[in-house]
Amino acid sequence: MNVDQINFHHLRYFWAVAQDGHLTRTAARLRVAQSALSSQIRQLEDQLACALFERRGRRLVLTEAGAIALAYAEQIFSAGTELVATLERGRSAEQPVRIGAVATLSRNFQESFVRPLLAQPGTRLRLESGVLADLLGRLERHALDLVLSSRAPEQRPDGVLHCRLIARQQVSIIGSRRRAGFRFPDDLADAPMIVPGRASDIRAEFDALCERMGVRIRVLAEVDDMATMRLLARDTEALALVPTVVVRDELRDGTLLQHCPVPGLFETFYAITAERMFPHPLIQVALARDEDALLSDDPRDR
Repeated sequence: MNVDQINFHHLRYFWAVAQDGHLTRTAARLRVAQSALSSQIRQLEDQLACALFERRGRRLVLTEAGAIALAYAEQIFSAGTELVATLERGRSAEQPVRIGAVATLSRNFQESFVRPLLAQPGTRLRLESGVLADLLGRLERHALDLVLSSRAPEQRPDGVLHCRLIARQQVSIIGSRRRAGFRFPDDLADAPMIVPGRASDIRAEFDALCERMGVRIRVLAEVDDMATMRLLARDTEALALVPTVVVRDELRDGTLLQHCPVPGLFETFYAITAERMFPHPLIQVALARDEDALLSDDPRDR
C-alpha cells in the first residue's frame, strides 16, 4: 500500500480511540456516532491489512500493530500541531510564548525566569500553573513551549521530553524575628515550624535529616504552596523551611531573617521542553542565563 492511500481522517479517529481505550466514550467526546467511528477504524485496519485493537471486556486494547501505528500517529499529529503553531507565530507581529509552571513553584523564581522574555519586542506571554503530569501532556501536544518544575519527570524511552537542571539553591531556616545565637539543629526542637507538605522532596529530605540527627520538630503548619508559606512565615513567629528565593524580597527589606542554611538540603529548578523541529526562539533566550541570574534579586540580572 502506498502512503497516499492512508486516510488520515481515519488515522485521527484511531488515535483518539487509542487514547481513551473505549469506543463509546470516544464517540461521545468527538460527537460522532459509535457505528461511524467503528466503521472508519475498520476501514483503516483494512488499509493497513492488520488488526489494530483487540477487545477485552468493554475495553479496546492495542495489538502490537496498533501500538506501532499509535507511535506514528503521535508523531504525525504532534508535527501537525507544531506546524500550525510555528506558522501562526511567523505570521503574527507578536511572539506568543506559553510556559507552564508547577503550581507549588516559587513565584519569585517564575518571575525571574520570564522577565527577559517580556523585554523582547512583540512578546505575548502566557504563564499557566498546574500539576506536572497535566503540564507535560500539554507540552507534548505543543500547547506549551516549556514547563518549569522543581522535580524532574521520569525518563521515557521515546526521548520526546528534554529536562534541564537550570538552578539549585540551598534551603534555609527563615523567621520573622531574630533569635540570638541560633544553633542548628538544637534550636529546632523547641520552636514551631512551617514546613512543606509530605509530597515535597524538600520535606522528605528534611525529615530524614532530622531523624539522623535525633531531632523532633514541632510542626505548626504543612503548606504545599510556597507563596502561602511566605505569608505565614512573615505573619507568624514560627520558623519556616524554604529556599531563600521564595522570600528574597522579605530578606532584603528585613521583614524576614535567615537563621541558617540547612546542610545538604537544596531546592532544584528544572526546565522541561519537548522535541521540536522548530524550537521557539524566546525559549532559547530564557535558557541562556546562568543560575546566578535566575536566583538574583537584582532586576538587571533577570
